[in-house]
Amino acid sequence: MPITTCIFDAYGTLFDVAAAARQAASEAEFSAIKNDWPQLAEHWRQKQLSYSWLRAVTGEHCDFWQVTQEGLDWALEKTGHDGDGALRERLLQLYWELGAYAEVPEMLQTLKEAGLNTAILSNGSPAMLRGAVDSAGIDGVLDALLSVQSVGIFKPDARVYDLVGAEFGCAKEEVLFVSSNGWDAAAATGYGFTTAWVNRAGEPMDRLPWKPVHTLNDLTGIPALAGI
Repeated sequence: MPITTCIFDAYGTLFDVAAAARQAASEAEFSAIKNDWPQLAEHWRQKQLSYSWLRAVTGEHCDFWQVTQEGLDWALEKTGHDGDGALRERLLQLYWELGAYAEVPEMLQTLKEAGLNTAILSNGSPAMLRGAVDSAGIDGVLDALLSVQSVGIFKPDARVYDLVGAEFGCAKEEVLFVSSNGWDAAAATGYGFTTAWVNRAGEPMDRLPWKPVHTLNDLTGIPALAGI
């Protein structure tokens, strides 16, 4: 069955999650993180994800913005920057303004010109996703912003992936699901989507019951996978 619908994870897939710490580190006021911002960014991302999984399995759902803040607080303490309220505020502000990876606008435009449905499916809250999409200037090439907030549980619960069929009325076999998270792409494979793992960092494959169908270094090859 041909691909009719391309669905993208947001953070780390379309949007560069390390950009907030990298930008703050370049500003004179926050030179305290100029040497360890990569570690701060990595700890922040990993705790953000870990807290989402723990909340999913315990049934303690909350807005992803809360998870994002709690992950940052842990990362700041881990790297010795807890107590720096100005740095915390700046990092959170920059997270709302994350830019898209360089290839994203053209890739999405190619999909839309070919008549495919395009959307984000993310743990992010609707407000967070709207802020990132507007900041990146890609609103015109996305048909929907699908948030887990509507089902009250984080990925990789199947109810999250159900949102795609509910929105577009498509069969699972018509969907190309794209994520930079290997676990997300793997779970979506198990769900029944054709999947692409964008492995920018060259990470090992996750040891899970399923594997991504495709593995790419960036998003430039997505149109070809969609049959364009």
